[in-house]
Amino acid sequence: MFALKEIKSNPEDNTKQQSSLKRIGNFIKEARLSRNQSVEELASDLKIGSHQLKAIEEGNEEELPEKVFIKAMVRRISQKLKLDTEFIMNELKTERQEIKIEEIVEEVAKKTRKSKDSSSLGFWIFILISGFLGLVASSLIFNLFSESFQNQTPKQELIKKTK
Repeated sequence: MFALKEIKSNPEDNTKQQSSLKRIGNFIKEARLSRNQSVEELASDLKIGSHQLKAIEEGNEEELPEKVFIKAMVRRISQKLKLDTEFIMNELKTERQEIKIEEIVEEVAKKTRKSKDSSSLGFWIFILISGFLGLVASSLIFNLFSESFQNQTPKQELIKKTK
């Protein structure tokens, strides 16, 4: 088996921004070059187009067929180059997981923004209702007290008159 540690040690290949196909393409290219094989020779052995092999090595998905076919080609290439096929296939699946995580984070962020917008609207409605209820309650209380003061005024006058 070809040592993948040698390939992984290249710091330019280990950037997180690279897609999984680009990382796998770098593994395949390094393995092919270490065996002194040209792109045309390997493509001929595998009976695939040399342009497809170049696209895999460059991580250029636009020039490749459906994902199912890409997986099959990557599997055949890694077996032909005696690479750790299981490791490479897991690397190919890694991109999907990263995309799913990013999609989930985006959905949560959108929901949070929506809930903030709706909660601020709810907050203002609550403030308006509270203010209206406070106004009604204070006017009722004021009316009760003013009536009681009006009723007390004659009593106070009677008390003063009796003295």
